[in-house]
Amino acid sequence: MTDAIYTAHAHAVGGRQGTAKSDDGHLDVKLAYPKVMGGDGNGTNPEQLFAAGYSACFLGALGLVARSQGVKLGEHSLDAEVDLIKDDTSFHVGVRLTLNAPELDRETAEKLLHAAHTVCPYSKATRGNVDVELKVA
Repeated sequence: MTDAIYTAHAHAVGGRQGTAKSDDGHLDVKLAYPKVMGGDGNGTNPEQLFAAGYSACFLGALGLVARSQGVKLGEHSLDAEVDLIKDDTSFHVGVRLTLNAPELDRETAEKLLHAAHTVCPYSKATRGNVDVELKVA
């Protein structure tokens, strides 16, 4: 592996019905199955954590791409939906990312969205393994 500029550390206990925390204490969450999966829903879950991380990282990539192209994004946000999908033998995830950028025309927003998808570390990590759908609201 190449030299990392940052390494996140997290510790989980108990799987989907346990806890997870970062070494610096900023993340300290109870994990629970969502109600739709038979749980009590009194905690977050890996899909929510992945959606939050992916959307935040993707927005950073979007800003980088916009700056490099001289585009001012204006007010913008990204909605991430992460599906847990049961297949024949196990489970996998699918992702939908929706860009909300009301100050951009649709063509510019779509170009930036796709360009960000090529540079976002989460997109790179999932490429070829996870179906990711990109859309502009």
